[in-house]
Amino acid sequence: MSMQKNNPEKRRLDESGRYGQTEGSEGIPWKKWGPYLSDRQWGTVREDYSEGGDAWNFFTHDHARSRAYRWGEDGIAGISDDKQRLCFSLALWNGKDPILKERLFGLTNSEGNHGEDVKEYYFYLDSTPTHSYMKYLYKYPQAAYPYADLVETNCHRSRSEFEYELIDSGIFNDDRYFDVFVEYAKAGAEDILVKITAVNRGPDASELHLLPTLWFRNDWASWIAPSNRSPEKPNIKQNKVALGVSAVEARHPLLGEFIFSCEGEVPLLFTDNTTNNKRLFPGYQNESPYVKDGINNYVVQGQQEAVNPAKQGTKVAAHYYFNVGAGQTVVIRLQLSKIAQEQSNHPLVRILMQSLLRGLKKRINFISL
Repeated sequence: MSMQKNNPEKRRLDESGRYGQTEGSEGIPWKKWGPYLSDRQWGTVREDYSEGGDAWNFFTHDHARSRAYRWGEDGIAGISDDKQRLCFSLALWNGKDPILKERLFGLTNSEGNHGEDVKEYYFYLDSTPTHSYMKYLYKYPQAAYPYADLVETNCHRSRSEFEYELIDSGIFNDDRYFDVFVEYAKAGAEDILVKITAVNRGPDASELHLLPTLWFRNDWASWIAPSNRSPEKPNIKQNKVALGVSAVEARHPLLGEFIFSCEGEVPLLFTDNTTNNKRLFPGYQNESPYVKDGINNYVVQGQQEAVNPAKQGTKVAAHYYFNVGAGQTVVIRLQLSKIAQEQSNHPLVRILMQSLLRGLKKRINFISL
């Protein structure tokens, strides 16, 4: 197999050169942004700082929404820069779940006859070598996700029995779920367009909250090793870029400045990516009144005080709400772009995004037999 000589993706690969291989190496950073966000950071050895090495139970899924990670991040259909300083992923809520669906759920080694497992249905559909185009599918149930049922039923099954999967719970009966597609297209190495499409596959209208979320990995806390610690705390704050667009400016002393633009005038919910000690570790105070699970607590529990009214922090989500009819589709468009490069002055121009997506999808088959 050989690559077509004049293929745009081949040109991007050539332009990448040796970027990132050594300090100061040259090239256009086409691979700097990609699907580097973990599917599951909780319950892994990466986040095990326990004295006894109990990786399965030291950092649980229940802790994950409230506790800042130390060594990485996770999310649904997520991307980040190659140092994972700035992260983006999609959170969802169907109006029935007890928590936002911000990350995949699964079992630990002691909770099932299969061991470590993820009880979700998600598919990586497309990606070019430079991640100039990517497509992901997540199947989101419309009924309340059966967290307790999955744990309890699997705990009672022996090794000789089949594991109890999400589909076995009946939650997808009558096609009562959403197909949620997330597409990424790069207009430049650090100019990323995002299209999120949700399709109601069920027979009735159903509630759907989409919360595209941007946040900084916590690299500023006192418990971060000085060699890895950011020289100052990064910040995300609301910014006005154009009519009909909701936007924030994200600044990191090592990564630079970015604009994150969201189609439409939608609420922007701000908090900090810091641990909610009051919830997890009674007796310890929170570093900030706005903590990692603040957006969850605002949307799901209605806690108005959980998000920052000053419209700034280190984690932000745009809150889109839909009542999606049977068989109907809703679409939102976003853009994450580095300010310094000024690669585009087209925040969420619909025609450009559609054209770019169509063009990049045609170029995925860049291999010539």
